[in-house]
Amino acid sequence: MAIFKAYDIRGIYPDQLDEETVFRIGRAYCEILKEEIGHSPTIVVGRDMRLSSPQLSQKIMEGITIQGGNVIYIDLASTPTFYFATSVYEADGGMQISASHNPKEYNGVKIVKKNAFPVGYDTGINEIEKRVLKNEFIESDIKGNIEKREGILDKEVDFSLAFGDISKIKPLKVVADPANSMGSPFLKKLFDKLPCELIEMNFELDGTFPAHQADPFQEKNIIDLGKKIVETGADIGIATDGDGDRIFFLDNKGKLAEPAIIRGLTAKNVLKKHPGATICYDIRPGKITRDMILENGGKPIVTKVGHSLIKAKGIEVGAEYAGESSGHFFIKTKYGFFETPMIVALIILDELSTSGKSFSELLEPLRKYSHSGEINSKVENKEATMKKLSEIYSNAKDISWLDGITIEFDNWWFNVRPSNTEPLLRLNLEADTKELMEEKRDEILNIIRN
Repeated sequence: MAIFKAYDIRGIYPDQLDEETVFRIGRAYCEILKEEIGHSPTIVVGRDMRLSSPQLSQKIMEGITIQGGNVIYIDLASTPTFYFATSVYEADGGMQISASHNPKEYNGVKIVKKNAFPVGYDTGINEIEKRVLKNEFIESDIKGNIEKREGILDKEVDFSLAFGDISKIKPLKVVADPANSMGSPFLKKLFDKLPCELIEMNFELDGTFPAHQADPFQEKNIIDLGKKIVETGADIGIATDGDGDRIFFLDNKGKLAEPAIIRGLTAKNVLKKHPGATICYDIRPGKITRDMILENGGKPIVTKVGHSLIKAKGIEVGAEYAGESSGHFFIKTKYGFFETPMIVALIILDELSTSGKSFSELLEPLRKYSHSGEINSKVENKEATMKKLSEIYSNAKDISWLDGITIEFDNWWFNVRPSNTEPLLRLNLEADTKELMEEKRDEILNIIRN
């Protein structure tokens, strides 16, 4: 069953993921939670704006209630709002119908436990998969209830505003593009409370994604946003992905602010409030993050790639903050440790407002390293290829096998890690100069592909 992935459940609707499958997924998770906690669980259910999400959310709730579980239904919500609701409502778990940044044909399920603790393949999705395939459920004698609750987004906005310091934010001109997806409701409500001018692009919820795919990590999807920033003379741009759990920023010249730099700026802000705090970041190159954590007195800890893995590690080590290279940013709050894009946006607006500089001027000295971006190569024998790299570069300053292989030299470094689901190796390489980055990028790709 290819839909059961490392961090969530995801597939093409209805060919890979349909109402019956989602019904069984709801039954399986309710059954598992019931066994773990010893009583009928309460599970928060939310959904995104995809065309198949209304019927799939209904079927997953049927699956939960037929097994005796109770549902708190929050209807349309971003994934961070869903996490927030699971914690605020003190539920035993949560299930969100969404396929994140995938194209319109897809849908999926994100699953959490109490306090929005992430569930990945090795921590529960594998067991759900087994039960879905066996389909030997025993219907509960007492059917659970569905209670619809409204107003959770207002609570989340108020909480985010209280967590930050909006008094420092200047009347900036901001262009935002949530790509007709779930970032739209929270951006609109957040900026209603700020002194900024918000210029909206693609704010109407539309599961057909009429403007472009809701994946700002792909450069083609932020080109129009960059143009709009320049055209309107805006101070900053914001883009969010399909389910609103990833956030990206563009400077006043329409250029992407590297997530590694945003991660560093946010870490700097967090460390002002929590001196010496532990900060986590994933193993993909983004050395500026480590530089800024150390410069501001923090303790950096490297994690594996994957939002559920970095969250779990952050909780394990008591981190105040964590950031992933793909735009996931997590802040420790009284409600848990999960993505908080509104708080991150407030921090970046605060940093920009108090800097006395334009966003491009603020970012320029931090753009000190050159990055290859993530480059995929089709490789049948992934382990052998990584071993070959370790042999060729055995004279490196450091070699780590935490997640794939990471090899470091003084002026360049790279990570090569295998895809969980495809015969692919993913290369991320960084160097002190663009010329060295391009030279080493081509050198490594030649080894991988030959």
